[in-house]
Amino acid sequence: MGKFTAAIDQGTTSTRFFIFDDKGEPVAKHQQEFNQIYPHAGWIEHDPAVLVESARDCMRVATEQFLALGHKPEDIAAIGITNQRETSVVWDARTGKALHNAIVWCDSRTTHIVRDLKGKKGADTILQRTGLPLSTYPSAVKIKWILEHCKPAREVYEAGHLAFGTVDSWLLHNLAVGPDGEKLHVTDVTNASRTQLLNLDSLDSEDSFKFDDELVRFFELEKLRLPRVAPSSHADAYGVVADGPLKGVRVTGCLGDQSAALVGQKAFEKGMAKNTYGTGCFMLYNTGNTPVISKNGLLTTVAFQLQGSKPVYALEGSIAVAGSAVKFLRDNLGIIQEAHEVGPLAAKVSDSGGVVFVTAFAGLFAPYWIDDAQGTIFGITNYTTREHICRATVEATCFQTKAIIDAMEKDSGIEIKNLAVDGGMSNSDECMQVSIPSQNLNSPARTLTPFFYVATVASRYNSSHSGLSQGIKVDRPAMRETTALGAAIAAGFGVGLWHDFSDLKGVNARNHKAFTARTTQEQRARQFKRWGKAVEMSKGWLSTEDIDREYD
Repeated sequence: MGKFTAAIDQGTTSTRFFIFDDKGEPVAKHQQEFNQIYPHAGWIEHDPAVLVESARDCMRVATEQFLALGHKPEDIAAIGITNQRETSVVWDARTGKALHNAIVWCDSRTTHIVRDLKGKKGADTILQRTGLPLSTYPSAVKIKWILEHCKPAREVYEAGHLAFGTVDSWLLHNLAVGPDGEKLHVTDVTNASRTQLLNLDSLDSEDSFKFDDELVRFFELEKLRLPRVAPSSHADAYGVVADGPLKGVRVTGCLGDQSAALVGQKAFEKGMAKNTYGTGCFMLYNTGNTPVISKNGLLTTVAFQLQGSKPVYALEGSIAVAGSAVKFLRDNLGIIQEAHEVGPLAAKVSDSGGVVFVTAFAGLFAPYWIDDAQGTIFGITNYTTREHICRATVEATCFQTKAIIDAMEKDSGIEIKNLAVDGGMSNSDECMQVSIPSQNLNSPARTLTPFFYVATVASRYNSSHSGLSQGIKVDRPAMRETTALGAAIAAGFGVGLWHDFSDLKGVNARNHKAFTARTTQEQRARQFKRWGKAVEMSKGWLSTEDIDREYD
């Protein structure tokens, strides 16, 4: 068996393909960005054909690099897939043709559907059964919108031929085949748990699960063709690559991107947590083999499942806007020319100058779940500079992360002491460690950390340290492509490359960097109180009439 594993990493703004060695180091990779489609305010779509073609292109170019190093295709033991979750694709099962653009996970056009569903009989049981609140986030409401507004999809649905899949299922349908060359319609348990059609209480160690009939009826999707649900790591469920330079290589891993990052950070034990800073920001906290239903605004999701083992669950805090806020500063406002400028600019000022940026571009996700909020900047004065706005943009992710950490600790009853970080925005040391001049000019600068000084904002009061506390230790690996690595690890388990978590001891183990912080409780409380006030003021910006007029 080859010693290399590979992964398709299909994200919100780009597709990538990585080939990793047995230490978790990428030896070949290629990335391809693709266009975002914004038909209306709050709407975001992707062309399903582009998602497939970008994956093919990335696989081809990275494989060419791999072969140029003297390797052979058969040196790759297996491939994993990881993908943007909740993003929904529907296609005609007879032809394989997509019938509507993919509706992306952060799209908010379904606000009016969610409002109606909340008044429906059985709505009060949805959170307990699925781990997800009724909101614009899960896939089920996106499918309902397509059926209401896309006549071709509705006609195929009524005829019983409309297939649905999250992006992993769509890619597998187009890129892989089964043992007899048949088209696949399959997903993994982590992606299935994001549709709001899977009952968490129905899961055990079986190799295949089914969507819940009662949930399907609640969303009125009885004629929809749903994929088969398999464990995240499986020897046979995901077939083999259908064509191209890697034709015949087995696909044995499949994970939603945030679950993949948890696996890539090797957060296999109960109590371990990771935070990924990409287009959005997603914190997952491993709760073990028992799902914990949040009472504080978090999601309950399947973290991962290996073949023959019980599912592992996680509490999740989802922030819709993180890296996309930096993109907004660059592309919409022109405040910066390149995304990497935001960290140095934010570090030039000691605070945001009273500016608070509630980045509710499509409402607020965890732990607030406010659908009628919109992006709002408070506190602008003649003193405000672009540095202050950059700082406030950075702080928005920090404060939302602190709110999520607080909620996780309330739900679990356990303090989070270590937080693994990854994702594109964590690459910036300036963002990870913002320096603040000390009150005492003869002492070294105090530092506020991490991602956008999360460790400081989330740190706890400790009276034995004169009001200062160490806070949460934030750990950043040198190789931060942990989402792709997690899919590759799942694939490796699927072919027996690894048999136990201890086999991964040497994977991505080099040059980890830790960030810590020391700040006063008064500073933390004052900053977070002002953020909470801004969140309250951002509520209700969209009225029911506004929503109906915008989304009908």
